[in-house]
Amino acid sequence: MFDFKKEHLAAMIPGNKNVTDWYVALMEVMPNYGITTERRIAHFISQCAHESNNFRSLSENLNYSEKALNAVFGRYFGAAPKRNAAEYARNPQLIANYVYQDEFRKYKMGNVNPGDGWLFRGRGLKQLTGRENYTRFGKSIDITAEEAADYVSTPKGAVESACWFWDTNNLNDIADTDDVKRMTKKINGGSIGLADRQSRYTKAMEILGNPVSIAAADDTDDEIDLSDIGVLRRGSRGEGVKLMQEALGLGADGIFGPGTERSLKAWQLSQGLEADGVAGAKLPLWKRFSDSSACT
Repeated sequence: MFDFKKEHLAAMIPGNKNVTDWYVALMEVMPNYGITTERRIAHFISQCAHESNNFRSLSENLNYSEKALNAVFGRYFGAAPKRNAAEYARNPQLIANYVYQDEFRKYKMGNVNPGDGWLFRGRGLKQLTGRENYTRFGKSIDITAEEAADYVSTPKGAVESACWFWDTNNLNDIADTDDVKRMTKKINGGSIGLADRQSRYTKAMEILGNPVSIAAADDTDDEIDLSDIGVLRRGSRGEGVKLMQEALGLGADGIFGPGTERSLKAWQLSQGLEADGVAGAKLPLWKRFSDSSACT
């Protein structure tokens, strides 16, 4: 394995106060997943650092206000017979156990037992979420889903769940080609944060003493002329929807369904816009979309 030092890691995740713990976990786990070369290590650290705010944001933020619940989870909250958002506001455990339970969801996550929504909320460097994913990850290292929930809350588990995702998606092969854009799309379905990811990678390689030249992020892929595609709302289909979904970090199937609507509302809310779930000519260019999971 490349001689990766703690000093290297500290420079890659500035501001993190637990560098020693993370270094120990990385050195123990990465070799098991073939993340052993300069390029693979630099890509892995830079992508995880972008996703987790330099290894500091490791648990899903479900601290939604009443306004945010109504805007983001309109399928679950609102006028009767829906539930009253005021009774759930600022109670992350209660929120998770409602909106993430399979009995209330169209798109299942495997959360079938009471409390699964909270137990299997997003955690780790890659936000592992749902009993189904925790079960798959746990099976890969011979532990139960419940044991995996505890494990992912530790530095080693947070690293290993990210490595499992990395290996499952064959990201070492992409890392060997230095194609940050392709890797980013594989990770989040779009190119959100591409410039930062590329910057982090080139800096990481400089830190490791092997500078590389990567073309600057091309934001034109994320820009569209809204006048050409009209207004996008639930039920819309086509290339315009695909571009919006990529900008929001979603799987780009070109179908504006409830998941896309919810993500758009969350982004609108985070930008101080009316969270109506409609993308029209007044919205900024797609390159300005930020993390669609932002809470207010």
